[in-house]
Order: sequence, then C-alpha cells, then structure tokens
Amino acid sequence: MGATRLPGKVLLDIGGQPMLVRVVERVRRARRVDRVVVATTTEDQDDPVAELCAQRGYACARGSLYDVLDRYVQAARAFDADAIVRITADCPVIDPQLIDLCVDEFRKAGADFAATRLPPPWPRTYPIGEDVEVVRRAALERAWQEADRPHQREHVMPFFYEGLPIVPLAAPLAQLDSPRGFHLALLNHVPDCGAFRWTVDTPEDLELLRQVYARFDNRDSFGWTEVLALFGREPGLAKINASVPQKSGLEAENHSK
Repeated sequence: MGATRLPGKVLLDIGGQPMLVRVVERVRRARRVDRVVVATTTEDQDDPVAELCAQRGYACARGSLYDVLDRYVQAARAFDADAIVRITADCPVIDPQLIDLCVDEFRKAGADFAATRLPPPWPRTYPIGEDVEVVRRAALERAWQEADRPHQREHVMPFFYEGLPIVPLAAPLAQLDSPRGFHLALLNHVPDCGAFRWTVDTPEDLELLRQVYARFDNRDSFGWTEVLALFGREPGLAKINASVPQKSGLEAENHSK
C-alpha cells in the first residue's frame, strides 16, 4: 500500500475489482501453480491487504517491508513450496498461460531460475507487466543466506542473474549459467514486444489498464496476445503512459526505516 509513485495502488479499482483481485484471479488460472499466496508486509498500512485476503479466502503471508527476499523465503517455508513463482501485484494483465510456459521451461531446463525478462539494463522482449520469475526453493534459500546488498534483498531475484552479459537474446529460450553458479532459463519473444508497458506504477499506467479492461467488457479472461492485438488496432493507447520511465532492478528504496 505504500507505493511511492501511486500510494495504495494494489487496492485501486480496475473495472469494478481491486487490482490485487485482478492479479490473484488471473494467476489462479495458471495450471502449473498449486497455490497462490499474497505475500504482503507486517506494516499497519498493509492491514487492508490482509483483510481483503481474509474476505476473499486468499492465502496470505506477512513479512518485512524492505527485505522482500526474506518475506518470500518465510512464505515459502510457511506453505512448504519446493518452487516459487514470483508475480508482482501491479501486473493486472498477467497471463496465466505465460506463467505455465515459464514453469514448463524451468522444469525442462532443470533450471534454478527462469524468467520472461530481466530488469534494465538487460534487454526484454515480453511487455512490461508480463513478468514471470520461477525459482527453485533451495536456490532461494541460498540467496537468502548470502545476499547482502539492499537491492538484492528488496528485489528478491538479482542475486541469481547479476554478472550475466548484457546481450540481445536471439532464440526463444536461452540457457545460461550465472557467475554464482545458478543455471538460468530466459524466455525470449519474437517479435520483440518489450516496449509495451502494462504495469501500474503511476496514474497514467492506471488509466491505461482501466482502458484495456474496458475494451474487454471488464472481464479478466483475456490473454496478453489479445492485449497486443488491441494495441495494434488502437495504437493511441500506448501514448497514455508513454512518458513513464521504468525503474531499474538495481535501484532500492530508502532502507533507513
């Protein structure tokens, strides 16, 4: 609830439902996911998130505000997860089929970590907002023990891919080994759709996603390729949030609190 650019954003309305509900209901349709857990903080400001989860019957875990890596590990332990799929709650058009694809590639590659994108400065080919990360529990536990920099704790996953070369991805799937010895599977989409921004960090983003949902009669059963086709028919939609900069995965918030 304490997002700096759009306070309270996870409970803001999109087409008649809080954004968090949109995300959870979409993720629950992923066939490769056994359980969906909302991992929020122990801060008083996030009590409404926990209350919404209780009302809706969503599993909920609460942990550190800034040490999100610890929050994930504690949630994984509480629900005995052997692998963890990370979806952020500001992605209301996340596609369950893309989640399944990422989990499948993670399994087939025998990877420690798989993703549909890495944050800037690495290139991306899936739209911002279709971000899926999958990690093996043992690998997450190792990161929890060894990661000691603020951005590694706050953004959960940098420990796995830091040090990888920044090069364009040419194949639909790249398998790489990180300097820390993790085996990675990175999904790549052809053609490149990485310039589209379908996440909610600002009022402009929120307006765009409300427009998208309105085009689909405020249903949430559409997939990301249907949104892509919509932008092809209505290119003016992309202008709504075209000026919003994307934060780097290497940035961290103020940890003095």
